[in-house]
Amino acid sequence: MPSLKDLKNRIGSVKNTRKITKAMQMVAAAKLRRAQEAAENARPYAERMNAVMAGLAASVRGSDSAPRLLSGTGSDQTHLLVVMTAERGLCGGFNSTIVRLARARAQELLAQGKTVKILTVGKKGREQLKRDYSEHFIDHVDLTEVKSVGYDNAQAIAKDILARFDAGEFDVATLFFNRFQSVISQVPTAQQIIPAMFEEVEGAEASLYDYEPSEEGILADLLPRGVATQIFTALLENGASEQGARMSAMDNATRNAGDMIDKLTVEYNRSRQAAITKELIEIISGAEAL
Repeated sequence: MPSLKDLKNRIGSVKNTRKITKAMQMVAAAKLRRAQEAAENARPYAERMNAVMAGLAASVRGSDSAPRLLSGTGSDQTHLLVVMTAERGLCGGFNSTIVRLARARAQELLAQGKTVKILTVGKKGREQLKRDYSEHFIDHVDLTEVKSVGYDNAQAIAKDILARFDAGEFDVATLFFNRFQSVISQVPTAQQIIPAMFEEVEGAEASLYDYEPSEEGILADLLPRGVATQIFTALLENGASEQGARMSAMDNATRNAGDMIDKLTVEYNRSRQAAITKELIEIISGAEAL
């Protein structure tokens, strides 16, 4: 049985830990509000841009003049997996769910005899994936020093991916990230960005406009911007999801610390009462012996 001093030290240690987790929860809550607003504000633009490009793509898909970012290379042998996670931990299963989805896709592709290449954005994803797939890594984007993720960061990542595509390093590129729904719900998402994939749009909506220059010319300019926009949206969704997951994880940690303090306090009081009772028995026994 632990001594009274050991129990007292453990209670003090858990109390200090609870202060830290409570402070982290409050910081995450403050950051979550800003991150959630940024993610929600970016969604209408991304959705509308995808709708415009979907209408254009519907009219040129399958033609010989379609841009390569839309039509692809004609092969799906080499896949680039862009795994976007956080730079820091202590956010529950946020990073693990993304990595689990990416790992499942990599295993599936390798089982089919495909070539897999991995580009990680965020230190935690790189740490988890390098154990099994270090030979498939081609690059890593470090955002540790970035205080607030902006469009410039997404544009730099998109520029690197597009340069690799133009160089023929891969045929298909897929983003892996968490889509924010609520503080307790983040959805692991795999989104193909090259060749571009769009939801079906009604033909009537697509035929309302005449484009000048041609649809192909407009798509050739919009598709690279679309890749950057999708990456930027994924970064914002990840940012909100990370803060939501961290807030929830720290809240659970604070509650668990409180429960542990209560249990240790009961154990401390019982041990203290037992020690006092033992001393009283010894005093009474000694008095009777005299």
